[in-house]
Amino acid sequence: MNSSRVLLEMLKNYDVEHVFGLPGETTLPLYKEWLDYPEIKHVMARDERSSAFMADGYARFTNKPGVCEAPSVGSTHILPGVAEAYKASLPVVFMTSDIPLHLETRNMLTGLDQTSMFSGITKETYTITNPGQIPHTIRRAFRVATTGKPGPVHIRLPYDILQGETVDPDLYSQKDFTKYPGHRPVAETAKIVEALKLLGEAENPVIIAGQGALYSQAWDELVSVAEMFIAPVGTTINAKGVMPEMHPLSIGVIGARGGTTLSNRVICEADLIFFVGSSTDSAGTDKWTVPGVDTDAKIIQLDISEHEAGNNYDVDVILIGDAKATLGWMLELANVSPREMEKLPRIQALINAKEEHSVYVAGLMSSNEKPIHPVRFIKELQDALPDKRCLVMDVGTSAIYTSTFYKVPSAGRSMAYNFAMGSLGYALPTSVGASIARQDHSIATLVGDGSFGLAAAELETISRIGLNNNVIVVNNSSFGWIRAEWKLSYGDEYVDFATNFNEVDYPKIAEGFGLKANRITRPGEMSSLKELFHSDEPSFTELVLQPEDMLVPPVPIWIRKAEKKGVRHVK
Repeated sequence: MNSSRVLLEMLKNYDVEHVFGLPGETTLPLYKEWLDYPEIKHVMARDERSSAFMADGYARFTNKPGVCEAPSVGSTHILPGVAEAYKASLPVVFMTSDIPLHLETRNMLTGLDQTSMFSGITKETYTITNPGQIPHTIRRAFRVATTGKPGPVHIRLPYDILQGETVDPDLYSQKDFTKYPGHRPVAETAKIVEALKLLGEAENPVIIAGQGALYSQAWDELVSVAEMFIAPVGTTINAKGVMPEMHPLSIGVIGARGGTTLSNRVICEADLIFFVGSSTDSAGTDKWTVPGVDTDAKIIQLDISEHEAGNNYDVDVILIGDAKATLGWMLELANVSPREMEKLPRIQALINAKEEHSVYVAGLMSSNEKPIHPVRFIKELQDALPDKRCLVMDVGTSAIYTSTFYKVPSAGRSMAYNFAMGSLGYALPTSVGASIARQDHSIATLVGDGSFGLAAAELETISRIGLNNNVIVVNNSSFGWIRAEWKLSYGDEYVDFATNFNEVDYPKIAEGFGLKANRITRPGEMSSLKELFHSDEPSFTELVLQPEDMLVPPVPIWIRKAEKKGVRHVK
């Protein structure tokens, strides 16, 4: 059997329905056979980096491993997406074709040591040296990617191998690993009992949920544990959505990217902190100040990874296991009488503080300022989106204001942020993967004008696919995040250095790629968003918002500096 057909048969056996990539000479033997496999749809990107992020978006919104392929010359281009998946613990199978390996030292065009290049940013990298390896390698790749701490794997496929033949290939698959988590290990029962004892004794417990809880789909169990112990729940930005944010125990996003003074204070005042699926990274803890590493609070940490549990804090009880399975067993073992949370003084105080903050936010949402106030935009966005919605955000203004002020109405995966690495050029291609994963949903893709320059060609991909993907480019004519950092940390005299853009006609660019485009500069014009979101077609909107250096967004360290300098800010 032809080797490329063996590879495609194995992908089909693992229920792969979409592969993201673009052609190159070293991949053509695979493409030749692909024509006979219409059930595996090839989604052509315009840049290999984009194809990697498309697979990222698909993996996030399907709970299936994303699959990305690239030719040898494009193997270096997918590295930003591989690094994001690795740091984000996201299962993606990256396949790169290559020159015949025996020609690598003869300086064959496009050849390089791919194995060394990928080894530091994947769970495993495999080089196929014999056609008979392919079935075994695919089984191992999906099993490794989806189990334990999930993550990307890389498969190197030389050109001559793709043209080779395999005798009697063992094409069986392991269906456990067609989705993630592949398996759900449960933490040690004795340790769970210790954790329950601490939770029961705590007078002011809180829960911090990270993206591991979202990957595990542990939202029902998370709510039940929170209600059982009357523990407010904060999420990291990457976990936004795992807790329904209208719930009385929700305090929203915490930490450096989306945390408010209120939500971060609740964490710092707790006498017990229960981390669930959180890597306790710098963004989720505001550089380990929320909570501080010297906290007097008891700490419980539940994580699938032995690398992360107990990594950054002195943890009283470590629970190594899947979040959903372990929380479920915790609920079965617990012997706690239900309490009425509203009657507890600390919960009533929390509700009152949240209502007071809501009044402040409502005032910002009614702003008629021009350029448009970012919080007013969040209100218009929330009101315009249909019930079936997904949001994909770039770093910067788009991420901060949605993480802080957009309220996720129900638990589950509806948001995508890339705050593992935080590179530019993420949202546009990731939204392509999201739109294919959730074809009955409206996609809101929030892109910074700085980020837009790295992925603008994918507007053609969005137009070609034709799904309801609505791109909103936030225009402040600069790398606005850097301008704000200059202003607050170094002074006004630096803000124009290496930050400003020429005026760009963004709607004309979008129209050139075949998209319906418009421009919004005034608050009253945002009513047009509802029609776009409820359409079946893609769209493009340029949105002019107040820049970060003129209106400082709710980043804790920036707010402290802005208050000292007397700079306008949102808290």
